[in-house]
Amino acid sequence: MDTDTAEGTLKEAAGKVQDALGAVVGDAADQISGKARELGGKAQQLCADTTSLIRDSTAESPFVVLGIVAAVSFIAGVIWANSGSGSSRTYAQNPGANDRAY
Repeated sequence: MDTDTAEGTLKEAAGKVQDALGAVVGDAADQISGKARELGGKAQQLCADTTSLIRDSTAESPFVVLGIVAAVSFIAGVIWANSGSGSSRTYAQNPGANDRAY
């Protein structure tokens, strides 16, 4: 088990306990804080699982992962390049720079 997964599990358990204590005492702030801690733990577990999956996939077939990264990068570049195509771009000009006699 990865350390991030273990930490996420502990945070999730602590959040559940805090939520339950908040419900018993009737403190809504503790309940909300417990839910937030629980969701933070689940997010940390998901991140650890995703990192492990990517690490394993890269070790098994590096060329497939390289192709996927290249395709995603290309698509992101096309989207980024076309995002400002509807606006007219104006550039500052240096007045008088082309008026010099050589």
